[in-house]
Amino acid sequence: MPHTQPPLIDGGKPRGTADLMSRLDELGIAHSTMEHAPVFTVEEARRLRGRIDGAHSKNLFVRDKKENHWLVSCLSERRVDLKWLAGALGTKRLTFCSERRLTGYLGIRRGAVSPFAILNDVGGVVRVALDAELVEAEPLNFHPLDNSKTTTISRAGLLRFLEAEGHAPLIVRFP
Repeated sequence: MPHTQPPLIDGGKPRGTADLMSRLDELGIAHSTMEHAPVFTVEEARRLRGRIDGAHSKNLFVRDKKENHWLVSCLSERRVDLKWLAGALGTKRLTFCSERRLTGYLGIRRGAVSPFAILNDVGGVVRVALDAELVEAEPLNFHPLDNSKTTTISRAGLLRFLEAEGHAPLIVRFP
């Protein structure tokens, strides 16, 4: 049975997977989606690797003390040092966002964070940062606003989507 999503911070209704697929089609971006058991961590997702080719990601939703919000996507194998990441993003001290912020700004639940969630950031509050090595890979895999599915997309398609949504990403070279 589907979960009822709370409203976004602006009171709007969050868009879901079908809306995302329609938007990708509208932009002429090729994509394919595989359904699977819900996964909440990179470790749980590793068991899918044999069935889904391409680069897999670790996705973080973080903020700083000044209420700047970042959606960061990197290669799934990365160990992310938040202090280093804060410096790379030009800010100080990052913390993970609460479930309330996750649903309020991105319209998703824990485990479903991905660059596709920008579809729900109509206010342009969230900035996107992508791992340079992730963006150099082909193809890319992300949850399409639902952690029981994985959508495969080209790097050019991901960048086209983010730019069309007004979220041109900062490309970060991880150490």
